[in-house]
Amino acid sequence: MRRPTRENAESQRRITRRGLVLGGAMAAFIGVLGLRMRHLQVEQADQFRLLADENRINIRLIPPARGRIFDREGRIVAENIPSYRINIVREEAGDVEEVISRLARLVALDPKELEKAREDLAKLRGDTPVTVADRVTWEDISRVAVNAPALPGVNPEVGLSRHYPVNADYAHLVGYVGPVSERDLKRMDAPDALLLLPRFQIGKIGLEAQLEETLRGTAGTKRVEVNAAGRIMRELDRVQGKAGADIQLSVDNALQSYVHARLSKESAAAVVMDCDTGDLLACASAPSFDPNLFVRGISVADYRALLDNKYRPLPNKAVQGIYPPGSTFKMVTALAALEDGQVDPNETVYCPGHLEVSNRRFHCWKGGGHGNVDLHRSLRESCDVYYYDLALRVGIEKITAMAQKLGLGVAHDLPLTSVAAGLTPTKDWKLVNRGEEWVIGDSVNASIGQGFVLSSPLQLAVMTARLATGRSVTPRLLKSIDGVEQPTGHGEPMGLNENHLRQIRQAMYAVTNNRRGTAYGSRIIEDAFRMAGKTGTSQVRNITTAERARGVYRNEDLPWERRDHALYVNYAPYDAPRIAVAVIVEHGGGGSTAAAPIARDITLQALYGEDPPLAAYPSKDRDRIRTQQDELRRTRPGMAGDSSDRA
Repeated sequence: MRRPTRENAESQRRITRRGLVLGGAMAAFIGVLGLRMRHLQVEQADQFRLLADENRINIRLIPPARGRIFDREGRIVAENIPSYRINIVREEAGDVEEVISRLARLVALDPKELEKAREDLAKLRGDTPVTVADRVTWEDISRVAVNAPALPGVNPEVGLSRHYPVNADYAHLVGYVGPVSERDLKRMDAPDALLLLPRFQIGKIGLEAQLEETLRGTAGTKRVEVNAAGRIMRELDRVQGKAGADIQLSVDNALQSYVHARLSKESAAAVVMDCDTGDLLACASAPSFDPNLFVRGISVADYRALLDNKYRPLPNKAVQGIYPPGSTFKMVTALAALEDGQVDPNETVYCPGHLEVSNRRFHCWKGGGHGNVDLHRSLRESCDVYYYDLALRVGIEKITAMAQKLGLGVAHDLPLTSVAAGLTPTKDWKLVNRGEEWVIGDSVNASIGQGFVLSSPLQLAVMTARLATGRSVTPRLLKSIDGVEQPTGHGEPMGLNENHLRQIRQAMYAVTNNRRGTAYGSRIIEDAFRMAGKTGTSQVRNITTAERARGVYRNEDLPWERRDHALYVNYAPYDAPRIAVAVIVEHGGGGSTAAAPIARDITLQALYGEDPPLAAYPSKDRDRIRTQQDELRRTRPGMAGDSSDRA
């Protein structure tokens, strides 16, 4: 049956519309395709011509500049210096050994570096640049550039290498960088692509390691055109990376340099802390080492010399070293007893030279005893028996609680390697770690900073600052990061009775300013800067009954490693505390003779900001101090910088 004419016309119109839509879509598609083809064939013709020529356009990483490190006044502590090197890319070189042979006729190649380069060329991707000669001269670079056609895949370049201009002064704080090792990579879940570049440097210890990601920055990229001979023809484009953040420390270069020089003949450590902000103005460990030796890989001979040195130059004794604090701990025991109401400051204890506890005799350092002593005299003359008696009343738990409140037994939060927590023992600690019950003799030993008690010089400086201020001052090493000021360690009040703190401070003042004080010989004469302190001597060996019967050996009569450690802590000025200082001299003997003079000199240097006038010292010491100042000026490399070194 034939359709009506009307229906046929409607059907024809539908077909026509569909055809137009389909035709328009096809035309649009063909138009887009034509534009794309024009873009690829005309506008990007050069690039694809290069890509067709054996795929010789490479994308390479650009290492960022590592963040610099400055002292509190803006003087440079760690910087980046230009370093010329020669790289080779395996897939561009063709016959690698032949290219190396040609290169060796132009540039002196170190056999060890060459061996390492061959290992890297064998295991790394073929497009990875491998360094075959590092720290070459500009003349070497010029010879390679002139002979480039005969050296396919060889590229001279200038990079940046870490340099520490003040040498040993900051070695234990800042640490050092070194090439990424297999061991470094194994410790990381997803290593940054930068770390796979040969000879790329990362922080190994100290602040360089702890703030690695902050200091490293992010990589840039560049696209380069390489001809068939492996020679870079031109750079097509570049995307800049981001340099690492600059770090400003709280440490003062001049003071840090002085402290290192003052400790130079000892195995020792010293910490200088700002009582208001908690800033570490100096933090030194002696002897030190030159971190520049490690940047490119230290020699076996140099490393062996450091390991064999009995004074142990590699560890940071200021924060890693833990020692019995000796009599510097007595303020903790006294304050615990005062706060617990176990003692009146005027109450006396009789010291005959020893105390019998559980059928054991605990001796005072003064064999004949001190007689009747109160709190003030017990600290001034460092009577041990007084503190044995307090330990029996107070108990170890309250002594330990007070120690922790004052900053002992705490790993303070600093961006340094292996910050020690020390040890403030409890009954549970001994049961868990030694499998033994706590005995009363343990408390007696702990009361004078012996036995299980261990502290670092950093912790002792924190303790002293807290005693001086009554606030929970905390140490700060980072002053700013990329210009952004970091929180200070000012701290809140600890909630201790101010009268009790005053009793402790007055006794510490007498230690250095009363003729009977154990540190009177190391006092400060200048009234505005008089200090309050406490000596300490910690035993490293047991004194037998037989030795006591025939006479205890003097430290100077013993081998160095069997002598007592010498300690001293202080703050100054007494009436308005500005700085707290802690010093330990390993196997130095008595705190009053070995550590107190060093601490006094450091205190004056910090307060004056320069070599103090001789009038600040006791008259009997002035000739010696004059000679000492002259010698130290000649050995303070950190003082060589001037305002031109500042950021």
